Amino acid sequence: MTLTHRQVIPPPPMPEALRLLGDETRWRLIGELRWSDRQVGELCERLGLPQNLVSYHLGILRQADLVRTHRSDADGRVLYYALDLAVLQQHLRSIGSALALPVQAATPSSVAGPVLFICTRNSARSQIAEAWLRHLSGGRIVTRSAGTAPASVQPLAIQVMAEAGIDIGYQRAKRIAEVVEPAPAVVVTVCDLAREECIATLDAPLCLHWSIPDPVAVAGDESERLAAFRAARDELRLRVEGLLGLLPMISINAN
Repeated sequence: MTLTHRQVIPPPPMPEALRLLGDETRWRLIGELRWSDRQVGELCERLGLPQNLVSYHLGILRQADLVRTHRSDADGRVLYYALDLAVLQQHLRSIGSALALPVQAATPSSVAGPVLFICTRNSARSQIAEAWLRHLSGGRIVTRSAGTAPASVQPLAIQVMAEAGIDIGYQRAKRIAEVVEPAPAVVVTVCDLAREECIATLDAPLCLHWSIPDPVAVAGDESERLAAFRAARDELRLRVEGLLGLLPMISINAN
């Protein structure tokens, strides 16, 4: 049937995601967590909002599974809040589907300097993140990793990345002092202990934190430990994909 100017097409039902994301305070919280995992106090300070308001809206976002928490490995009394990128993508797809919007894949960007991932031992999380960024950017972004107390790369980290078709068997653990030249444009701490140790000494235009549970710390049999490494691998892929989307904004702000 050919549409004419007299025919009126009713709008699609409003996706729940629009109601959830349409609140200004929740939108600001999501925007802040899009960059880095934060503690409640940090969110209050950065957004200039009272704690009771921030906590209320974080509760709503947690109920919707858009935000999750991780108890700090450095201080068990501290909670880090993180945006669940997979759930956010699902919500955005529901909006796009309702409006029949085309999907366009993001193009990997370049950045003025290296991206440096840091964890304590540089044995698993930071190595995996380094490999993902190098792979997903097609080698266009100089990527490094280091540890505050480096140890050997974990065999299970090598194994789970090989399952994804990426070889990290050649990568080695390094101290931060080995990778500070040229100076990184972005530093991402991927464990809470490293963040607490580095927060006062890191000197980069942009410092981010991803509170990723340590798969090395998981006890149990081989299958349980392997599952923890796979979970870290998949979470880090999502985070790195998210970082690729932010890099054009980093470049614009730097200029």
